[in-house]
Amino acid sequence: AFKAAVLIQQWYRRHVARLEMRRRCTWRIFQSIEYACEQDQIKLHNFFSYLMDQFTPSSSKERDFISRMFVSGESYKEAELEKYCDYESIEVPDSYIGPRLSFPLLPDHATALLEAFQQKQQLHARYVLNLLHETRKHLKQLPNISHVSTCYSEEVTVCGDLHGQLDDLFLIFYKNGLPSPSKSYVFNGDFVDRGKQSLEILVILFTFLLIYPKEVHLNRGNHEDHMVNLRYGFTKEVMQKYTVHGKKILRMFQNVFCWLPLATLIDQKVLIIHGGISDTTDLDMLEKIQRDKFISVLRLKKRKESSRKAEVQAINGERESGSDAAGKEAAPRLSLQPQSAQAPSTANRLEFSRWLRQTVQEQIDTCRRLVDISESEPEELTYSSMVSLKDVDEPCWTRQQEWKQILDILWSDPMPQEGCRENKVRGGGCYFGPDVTEKFLEKYSLQFLIRSHECKQEGYEFCHNRKVLTIFSASNYYEIGSNRGAYVKLGPDLIPHFVQYQANKTAHTLNMTQRQGFPVALISRVEESAFRALREQLFAHTSALISAFKAYDGDNTGRITLSNWATAVESVLRLGLPWRMLRKQLVCSTEDGMLEYKSWLDDLAREQRSQEHIQSSLLEIIYRNRSNLETIFRIIDRDHSGLISFEEFQQTWKLFSSHMNIELTDDGIDDLVRSIDFNKDGNIDFNEFLEAFRLVKQCP
Repeated sequence: AFKAAVLIQQWYRRHVARLEMRRRCTWRIFQSIEYACEQDQIKLHNFFSYLMDQFTPSSSKERDFISRMFVSGESYKEAELEKYCDYESIEVPDSYIGPRLSFPLLPDHATALLEAFQQKQQLHARYVLNLLHETRKHLKQLPNISHVSTCYSEEVTVCGDLHGQLDDLFLIFYKNGLPSPSKSYVFNGDFVDRGKQSLEILVILFTFLLIYPKEVHLNRGNHEDHMVNLRYGFTKEVMQKYTVHGKKILRMFQNVFCWLPLATLIDQKVLIIHGGISDTTDLDMLEKIQRDKFISVLRLKKRKESSRKAEVQAINGERESGSDAAGKEAAPRLSLQPQSAQAPSTANRLEFSRWLRQTVQEQIDTCRRLVDISESEPEELTYSSMVSLKDVDEPCWTRQQEWKQILDILWSDPMPQEGCRENKVRGGGCYFGPDVTEKFLEKYSLQFLIRSHECKQEGYEFCHNRKVLTIFSASNYYEIGSNRGAYVKLGPDLIPHFVQYQANKTAHTLNMTQRQGFPVALISRVEESAFRALREQLFAHTSALISAFKAYDGDNTGRITLSNWATAVESVLRLGLPWRMLRKQLVCSTEDGMLEYKSWLDDLAREQRSQEHIQSSLLEIIYRNRSNLETIFRIIDRDHSGLISFEEFQQTWKLFSSHMNIELTDDGIDDLVRSIDFNKDGNIDFNEFLEAFRLVKQCP
């Protein structure tokens, strides 16, 4: 009996170990594909940014188009934005049966919204714009780092990423209670994208923010960025739900996002930021940055940076020279005398007058830049501008330094190794080690950090000797049953207490083994979903894989070893996966350890063609580039109408042709755009865009 018990125990332990190994592989597949997609987004954005920096507009129309390409929302002054998004001009019909808002908001309004959204009702566009208008006014008065105290409430609840999953927010409120004077909440960014109800989540959170401004705190995440929204769904969601006023609503959301605070500090001891830190993170700088300047953190304006840097150096150099001992060479001082050009003769009074006006305007613009005042800034003082004016004697930072501070706290991830290095997996931010965390906490007298940004299977995870806590509140993020959501509660003792959950009703019907992602006899739905996504990635890179396989097939036999297969696949996909461990799920077993790679790729193609009735060579291209193509389409479609006008296409083609050194006349571009407009309605929709791409790929 004792021997039998030992054998059963050994068998059970081996079985659990194998299942745990498969679970971890499944998790790595999901995360690797997710981060590779983020890399593609940043690479695509950098490509367009490079084009814009290199392109020289030949007319005012081209200049206006290029300025709108990536700086949506920045071109609007305060008065223009309010006029453009004038909610008072929108009438609510008598037939409207949804919730109605009146300001100032009351708790009953929040309750009505929750009930309406549970019944799949939609808030009228007038109320959405009015809510965004009031939210923006409130956010502009907030500091970059919010301060929360547990003295005024029994505890503070911190929630991580929600990503448009409204059921998770409902479950949090059901378990933990609604925000109130005695129940404070901190929502740590990434409210939008991926899920289908991002807009409803924002409406609810903004409503509670206005009702309980001292108890509800919102941090900005890396997805509160209109360039990220183009790829991951929020832009599309808004335009589908509000076809008439969607453009105005999107414009207001873009502006509200840039006013969201960057961090929250609890009792001066626990710092909450969305992503992480780096070895250069400076809370003093973060407190004084004019955060609204960074509508999109993905793009840093490079054209003005050199001049801005020179001005900052001039300012700091001037201050340093004042404090230097006599005899040291003074730094160049910024002169307010006209230096742009030699003054023309006063005999030509018209020419002299023009020159004088030009030099005066240049000096005014210079002074504005020195104190960070632009014509597009609002007239009233905001918290950030008051801090800037109060601390004019402090050293000035370049736009590059300010941008990197925000990029790091929104995009960074912790790593177990020491040091700090570039985050090449995501394509933005950095990886920071336990030594970086320790120095940061010691410098600012903090106990620990709370961050989000990464999906965790249990909804939360400690690292760096329990000094960094990751909290993630979107359950079933990759697939039903893939992960739990969680939130954390902090009392006056600042000891974290966790609550875990799974919001999807289907998840509750799974048994315990399935919930944890462990297959018993057949592959679980979670693992099956992961391998399906992985096979799509393999198929999307068929051509590159064939080339990589042939490099190991010197005799052109059409066969390679399984070891070489694993090496070649990683060299092409670069997902960092344990391919030798995964090959049993991807490759049929062979007796001699050799793989006929052409037949293996044919099997992948047949699997994908069963879902899409398109020739395999074209389907490979579309699988690999569809997300990029859709993002490019939405970038060109500046009014988010779902259609590209002839003018938008023409200007974008000029952008591409200038980069590729292709000479094409305006008549040639007109012929090109008309050939793509297959239904001759004067616009190009996404299907026509893909169809044109298909025709180009078929050309010899």
